[in-house]
Amino acid sequence: MTATDRAVELVNIAAEAASDKLAQEVVAFDVSDQLVITDAFLLCSAPNDRQVRSIVDEVEERLREAGAKPVRREGERDGRWVLLDYIDIVVHVQHEEERGTYGLERLWKDCPVITLPESARGRERTQDGA
Repeated sequence: MTATDRAVELVNIAAEAASDKLAQEVVAFDVSDQLVITDAFLLCSAPNDRQVRSIVDEVEERLREAGAKPVRREGERDGRWVLLDYIDIVVHVQHEEERGTYGLERLWKDCPVITLPESARGRERTQDGA
């Protein structure tokens, strides 16, 4: 089983939105073979809490324009790791420290990567975090 066309479409929209708000290291995984609750995960990070919130707001706005509303939203108060659940996809926007600590990429490394357009892959994080 692979992610639905709708899930891939939503992942691409969310990735473009995150990248437009300078998200770092945007990556998507097709988790449909591993989980029955969703088709895809989108992961991205930012160097501070304010930018995490900005990315979340932009992702929500763009996905709303595409007809998708989150059924669950967690972590916004702290701004360190916000999870947006759209049933077809789950978006994780993490502070770069949380991303390094929890290593979701390691957990899902056996799942196929969903290829994102170059413009939606975000910035690469540098050694000094900039």
